[in-house]
Amino acid sequence: MDAIFEKLKDLQDILSQKIELEHNMLEIPKMLTTQTELLARMKRTFIEKNQDYERAKNAEAEFRNFLMDAESKREKAEKNMESISTQREYEALDKEIEDAAGKEQEFRNKLQRELRILSDLDDEIKQSQALIEQQEEELENKRKDIEAEIHEKKNQMLLLSERENVLASDLDPDVLFKFERIIRNKMGKGIVPIKGGVCLGCHMILPAQFANSVRTGEEIIFCPYCSRILFYEESEQGEEEFFFDEDAGSLSDLDDMEDEDFDDDDEEEERINIDYEE
Repeated sequence: MDAIFEKLKDLQDILSQKIELEHNMLEIPKMLTTQTELLARMKRTFIEKNQDYERAKNAEAEFRNFLMDAESKREKAEKNMESISTQREYEALDKEIEDAAGKEQEFRNKLQRELRILSDLDDEIKQSQALIEQQEEELENKRKDIEAEIHEKKNQMLLLSERENVLASDLDPDVLFKFERIIRNKMGKGIVPIKGGVCLGCHMILPAQFANSVRTGEEIIFCPYCSRILFYEESEQGEEEFFFDEDAGSLSDLDDMEDEDFDDDDEEEERINIDYEE
């Protein structure tokens, strides 16, 4: 059994590394999320600015036409001043020239405003385009780096799987299945020692009869509290003081414990054990 326990310890290290690699391979692509979202926002802004530019361009063309029409009316009225013969005609024509000149100035001001808007939008669009191209290049480089990193981790996984297969070749499949599930649920710890009658995985005091069974090392035994595989480790204080049946009780005593003696970890272990049975 000592050889099996040593294999399980080595297997524990391998499985812990594999689980960490799996987690990393799931997390690595998320690094692109922020940059991808930023690029998407930049593209939406770029599209909106182009739409604003088109609206400003249409408005500029419209005001330019209005300005030309107002200038034409003013010039025509001024030309007609040469042929007027009465004061009333003069006043009417003068009013027409004044109105046309006012419209001309209004449309000229609006045209200049739209030209400034077009100039500003043109600069912003060029800047946005440059930033988008830069962001796309950075994102592509990051994507390539991530693909290379994931490829490297997959190679590491293959090497670990080869070592795992060698170690697991002569171990019980059911034990291996439970062992891996325990490691995944117990932060990489699937096999732990008992020392001084205490499980060093969950730090619960074990009944003396149960602890003695672990000490003999004749079979694989799981902790009744945390479900980890147990092996015996000599206490620095000496083993005598920890293995008296009248002090520690037996496994049958577990059924007599009050509900309040079980915490959330106990409920989790019960769930894991049910999964194993399934």
